Amino acid sequence: MLRPLAIATAALGAVACTSMSTTALASEPAAPAAAQTAAITYTLPDLPYAYDALEGAIDAKTMEIHHGKHHAAYVNNLNAALASEPALAAEPLETLMAKISTLSPAIRNNGGGHYNHSLFWKLMAPAGQGGTPSAELAADIDATFGSMDAFKEAFNKAATGQFGSGWAWLVMTDDGLKITSTPNQDNPLMDVAAVKGAPILAVDVWEHAYYLQYQNRRADYLNSWWDVVNWNEANSLYAAAK
Repeated sequence: MLRPLAIATAALGAVACTSMSTTALASEPAAPAAAQTAAITYTLPDLPYAYDALEGAIDAKTMEIHHGKHHAAYVNNLNAALASEPALAAEPLETLMAKISTLSPAIRNNGGGHYNHSLFWKLMAPAGQGGTPSAELAADIDATFGSMDAFKEAFNKAATGQFGSGWAWLVMTDDGLKITSTPNQDNPLMDVAAVKGAPILAVDVWEHAYYLQYQNRRADYLNSWWDVVNWNEANSLYAAAK
């Protein structure tokens, strides 16, 4: 931050003070303008596990390309889109999502892509290391959807039913837990979302997320994906949303 500028030194004696008052004030440097908030430069987050850590559900090559190529491109393109928008570049990504309908398609697509993937990586863990739903989350799922099995079936239906590229979500809304899907790189934080809320779970159903291993068998990918869900992260998101 800029240091405050020093005030002119005090004059010696009343006469000296009077004689210099007009000149001194006229020559004092102007007060510094308020510093602008620094622009945010987005970076590709490291995966919390190795590329091959989800083998069985998602192969290493898919993870390498998905993270190192696709997600990296969203980050680079988002920074490029914000380079000429200094006011927007100083705002958190969640703030941009909340007014995405007023922003450019480049910010919508790449900002959404960066947010969605950053969350997606954390919502997975090697099989056996993701924990289980907390008692509170499990009870809420049972009360809302009937059972955990019924919830998974409804979630998979939303994911398989998303035409083309997109995502499926479990979100906490003002009316409780809801399942929804979004096209492309949209998400439930965006003001354009049909169902708005705080994400608890998310799965990527773009073909690049599964095609090398599953080809067109999206349903098989989703069934395997449950084996690597990081419920510990979902529990934290649920607790924060509550």
